[in-house]
Amino acid sequence: MGDTVSDFLLKRLHAWGVRRIFGYPGDGINGIVGALGRVQKQGLDLEFVQSRHEELSAFMACAHAKFTGEVGVCLATSGPGAIHLLNGLYDARLDHQPVLAIVGQQARSALGGDYQQEVDLVSLFKDVAHEFVQMATTPAQVRHLVDRAVRIAREQRTVTCIVLPSDLQELDAVPVPPRRHGTVHSGIDRPSGHVLPSPAELGRAADVLNAGEKVAMLVGAGALHATDEIVAVAETLGAGVAKALLGKAAVPDELPFVTGAIGLLGSGPSWHLMNECDTLLMVGSAFPYSEFLPEEGQARGVQIDIDGRMLNLRYPMEVGLIGDSRATLQALLPLLQRKTGRRWRERIEQQVERWWRVLEARAMAEAHPVNPQRVFWELSPRLPDHCIVCCDSGSATHWYARDLKLRRGMMASLSGGLATMGAALPYAIAAKLAHPGRHVIALLGDGAMQMNGLNALITLARLWRDWPDARLTVMVLNNRDLNLVSWEQRATAGVPRYEPSQALPDFPYAEYARLLGLEGVRVERPEDVGPAWDTALSAKLPTLLEMVTDPDVPPLPPHLTREQAKAYLSALWQRDPDGLATVKASARQWWASVFPGSKS
Repeated sequence: MGDTVSDFLLKRLHAWGVRRIFGYPGDGINGIVGALGRVQKQGLDLEFVQSRHEELSAFMACAHAKFTGEVGVCLATSGPGAIHLLNGLYDARLDHQPVLAIVGQQARSALGGDYQQEVDLVSLFKDVAHEFVQMATTPAQVRHLVDRAVRIAREQRTVTCIVLPSDLQELDAVPVPPRRHGTVHSGIDRPSGHVLPSPAELGRAADVLNAGEKVAMLVGAGALHATDEIVAVAETLGAGVAKALLGKAAVPDELPFVTGAIGLLGSGPSWHLMNECDTLLMVGSAFPYSEFLPEEGQARGVQIDIDGRMLNLRYPMEVGLIGDSRATLQALLPLLQRKTGRRWRERIEQQVERWWRVLEARAMAEAHPVNPQRVFWELSPRLPDHCIVCCDSGSATHWYARDLKLRRGMMASLSGGLATMGAALPYAIAAKLAHPGRHVIALLGDGAMQMNGLNALITLARLWRDWPDARLTVMVLNNRDLNLVSWEQRATAGVPRYEPSQALPDFPYAEYARLLGLEGVRVERPEDVGPAWDTALSAKLPTLLEMVTDPDVPPLPPHLTREQAKAYLSALWQRDPDGLATVKASARQWWASVFPGSKS
């Protein structure tokens, strides 16, 4: 038997460097699934990872791209399977990650006949995979569809999609299209993609940065591979460095001039850095919230981004540089003049030093039963070297952004642009598969855990016994509340917490983990938090920590506005069901902020 279209598809993906496909089977992709078994028997190194749901497959493909720099690939059947991919694919698209979705379709002869599971998949994927989505109608197309889908995903850092009708999957492959009019003859190559601005543009940028006296840097995911260059530029310019969430691992938090996260989840020093600077250097970041950037006209700006479409989008920059962040900073460094006056830098470092004391005081403030900040504060010094941290969306994101000190060599990510719930655990599984020797940690709330984390735990329970190193730790904040939205209702909408929408059913997370053959530890006392982390991080099998935490501890913004205070008072006036408890918890947090080191 010769190769089918499905065999050729998989071998072509392998030639592009694909070694892992995340997916869930269905009759719309039976041809591809059957071919997976054949090519593996032929010795092709191509692993299929079965998730419990197609959304998890897409999250895993996105995480694979984030933690390897390679194209992530997910596979789903026609109709509902393809539809289920969408949330994870939008996560990849909004975080600019290269992901290829391969989806089945009903037989070509049935299309247009209102057939079962017939969905117009090209139209469905036209937004999320707008750079390239195509349906194959003949075997001769498949070579160039694969080549273009992978190439465009890599070069545009985006989502692409190939739709393969089920009958086409079983036809004989056409590895070399005929040399005639109307055919396409594509090939495989992998250019480096290192783009550099012109010397004239670099000179203009250097002039702006050299003229500044109070330089602020904001770095994002596009600067994750440029740690040494960011540090060197910051040292030369005497700058402070703030980080967008996706850029948390770009520079170590132990450096005294790193102000930490920016935005509503950010730090006080980052707030002051942006409000007091006279020059802004933004590197590889699409941070969207203008209220946390300098006021327009306050600072001169330089921005570096590999994608010219992202320049001058968040702040009116004087100079925009299209280029790889690492290569561009290396070229820019010789043109920068070392600033001798260090009063600006000293002020930043003083604010950073005090901020860490504030965070410690907040974390150790009384709560009932456990302060969620303490969970993250106790983890921070215990983070294993070279670990990978995956965080979910929700109140856990606040404490991840502020309380964890990432060190050089660590990796970390979350759903940034989409900010979807449910990504942390599939991210963690994909990270472990990509980096089997690293300790992986997933941090999530009970809302995300109940949304799809419980299903992802089943996937983890199935996989881990085949791993030579099974260190993977899952931490769940059990506060029985969709906590971030509860606080948004109070502090943004000015309405009391609405119990029917916010309350979550209690669930025995640690017990469930043990039922699956994992380890599970439940923590209900503050003094047990640190020892529980020690137990989990030293375990030889995946371990779930269930931290029973206080939902009334407020995620205080770096700068409380009049509007936020007014909204909170409005919620209290309307008799928020947890009003008194939140007032007491807020008072303790305020005291810790004003008098760090003293007891409230």
